[in-house]
Amino acid sequence: MTEERLQKLLLTLGAFFTFLFCLSPFIYMLFTGVSLRPDFLRPDIPFVPTLSHLDAVLTSESMHFLSFLRNSLIVSALSAILTVFIASSAAYAVTRLSFPGKKFLMIAILAISMFPEVSIVNYLFKLMSAMGWINTYPALVFPYVAWTLPLSLWILSSYFARIPQDLDKAGLVDGCSRLRVLLKIIFPVAAPGIFSTGLLAFILAFNEFLFALMLTTDYSARTIPVGIAFFQGMHGRIPWGEIMAAATITTIPVVILTVIFQRRIIQGLTRGAVKE
Repeated sequence: MTEERLQKLLLTLGAFFTFLFCLSPFIYMLFTGVSLRPDFLRPDIPFVPTLSHLDAVLTSESMHFLSFLRNSLIVSALSAILTVFIASSAAYAVTRLSFPGKKFLMIAILAISMFPEVSIVNYLFKLMSAMGWINTYPALVFPYVAWTLPLSLWILSSYFARIPQDLDKAGLVDGCSRLRVLLKIIFPVAAPGIFSTGLLAFILAFNEFLFALMLTTDYSARTIPVGIAFFQGMHGRIPWGEIMAAATITTIPVVILTVIFQRRIIQGLTRGAVKE
């Protein structure tokens, strides 16, 4: 075997085992969700397929799974849209305007984002209680926007910095305002970076647990991670089948979005990191 073939073989095997390693939790979750018993991996326990767990998750009124899923989709989508709009406007200002302390401002924003959620959740709860927003969508949307904004700003700033400023000058010469330049020229050019940033913000908000746990009280605003965590309390036991079935259904939309738009995500994240 030649050295080139050996390298290809090792690369293929490495990619295959990496793919299998990353996918194995999802495979186990899927099989547990459609298995009659969660301990089917034991040699003395046969694997008996069943759809009862999926049926219970989708049809049981006590679980409110569809309500949790709807809340997660609405809150995550609103958070992603607001985050992308604010981060895009801020990134355009940072990359196009010169003002003192610009580098310090970016570092300060990044430093603030490193505070753990648990360090501010108490004050956030008091604020939302005073505003009467507990168990509402705004109580989750605004913290999620603030939580995902620093990362989004850094990604879009590096992306916008790569867009030639001659495009701005051409638009201004033609009579466009700065806002029109941003909306009509910069946004279309930066679409891959904006899209990938929005998808990352959506996934981060979709998976967030602590804020959703502290700022919601029932299924009218509670999101899917907290809803699944409360399955145990509703049944007095750990319903592994229902938990895994719900987690599988919840994961599928995110996996589909990532697989379909993976090229845009990679393109959006790497273009801003490489300078031509």
